[in-house]
Amino acid sequence: MPDLPADALLFSNSRPPGAAVPFAHAADALREHLGGRTLWFAPWAGDDLDAYTGFVADALENVLGPLDVRGLHREPDPAATLRDADPDRETVFVGGGNTFRLRRRTGDNGVLDALRARTDLRYAGASAGSNLACPTIMTTNDMPIVDPGGYDAVGRIPVQINPHYLDADPHSTHRGETREERIHEFHQENAVAVVGLREGAWLHATAGTLTLDGHTARLFRRGHEPEELAAGTDLTWLLATPTS
Repeated sequence: MPDLPADALLFSNSRPPGAAVPFAHAADALREHLGGRTLWFAPWAGDDLDAYTGFVADALENVLGPLDVRGLHREPDPAATLRDADPDRETVFVGGGNTFRLRRRTGDNGVLDALRARTDLRYAGASAGSNLACPTIMTTNDMPIVDPGGYDAVGRIPVQINPHYLDADPHSTHRGETREERIHEFHQENAVAVVGLREGAWLHATAGTLTLDGHTARLFRRGHEPEELAAGTDLTWLLATPTS
């Protein structure tokens, strides 16, 4: 039997509605996930890579205390850094921003392939970084500001995530597709289950299990009515039947 992938923490975003401090709502989960490891931060979904890395480092240290956060973009060969990483001492966090830009850049610099290969390396992601952990990036909310070079992603989990999931507002004057309608369009062409993570929610994949935590979510499966999910819901069954 092949080894199970290392833990993955996949956030909708860095903070729930009304929260002023990034990552404070997930401090315990992050502390356990990081376990004192050096954190390689992948900022390629953003624009100013140094500023973004500094922001995340400060935010995490504000919540978790002293932490060794390093910008993966500063490495001469970031893919080689990941290939050589010690899973007992290092982990990776892929930040949010524009998912298409993230897919383009990590495809070009070899990080995408390195992440696919290093299933023994703990993975954390937020927003676009969570999209990259899925089989494809096709359930992102972002505009395709660049040609991503493909839609296939890391595949750390066999289900899709729609981060920042928004429920339809019956009082809104907006007449375009709701988020639910867009996911329904996805299922007209694809069979993979989609978890719509509301702000403050995350998926935790560990030891062959998948759990929703932090906040509520909505599950979409082709041929099924959408389902409301409470924080703490065990979704391990989706690992075996992601398309049902």
